[in-house]
This record gives sequence, structure tokens and C-alpha cells, in this order.
Amino acid sequence: MKKILFILTLCVYYSIGFCDAQQMVYKPKNPAFGGETFNYQWMLSSAQAQDTTVDPSQQQRTQPGITQRSPLNDFTESLNRQILSRLSRELVLRQFGEDEIQEGSYQLGDYQIEIGSGGAGININIVDNRTGASTVVDVPFF
Repeated sequence: MKKILFILTLCVYYSIGFCDAQQMVYKPKNPAFGGETFNYQWMLSSAQAQDTTVDPSQQQRTQPGITQRSPLNDFTESLNRQILSRLSRELVLRQFGEDEIQEGSYQLGDYQIEIGSGGAGININIVDNRTGASTVVDVPFF
């Protein structure tokens, strides 16, 4: 046992001579802290790629399709919503109530409404005159 311990001690003692060490040196990467100036562009592009925060004032100016809201536009949109809501209420009341829906063409605000009867029920075509968008509503007979 002493012989094995002695041989192990000798091996450790001789292997220490083969070990090399060096002084640890801190070298900054960021050029703002004394690092290599060629790293600046790489670090800036990495930071911009990871940045997910957007300034709200910049967001309104840069995103396409976002317009500034005005009281007149809000009023127009509110009026259009009320017209469509009233139209849908009247359609349901007249279709399922005692009065009939009169066929014909009506102009309400920005909407052209055409009412006609089909084989399965009443066909209503609503066209937005500003955008040209069209909606078709089929109300079945019961």
C-alpha cells in the first residue's frame, strides 16, 4: 500500500512540471469599453435585431394604413354603424313580424341597398359607395 502511494506521489510530482499556466487577461469586445473598433458594426446590428420595443409616436408615422383619427371621421363611422344596425333590426322585424319588406333600391348614407325576393327567401345586396365593397344577405322564408 505504501508502495502504491509512493508511486502515485511521484507521478503527480513529475506531472506538475508538464502543466503550464498563463495569466488571465480580460479583453473587452465592446468598442465603447476599449474593445476592437471593428466589432462596433457587428454589435450594433445584433442589438438592433434583438430590439423589439417601438416608440409609439414613431409607430403611428411609419406603419402604412394607420391614419389619424378625426372627430368627423369618427362621427361618419358611428353614423354608418347605426344605419347598418337599424337596417338589420328592421330586416329581422319585418321578415319575422307582420309587415313585409318592400322590394326596391334604397340609398342610405354611403350605402346603396337593393332588396329583392328569391326562391328561398329575400336577397339583400348592400354596396358601400365609398369603397365599392359589397355584401349579400340572404334571409330565408319561414
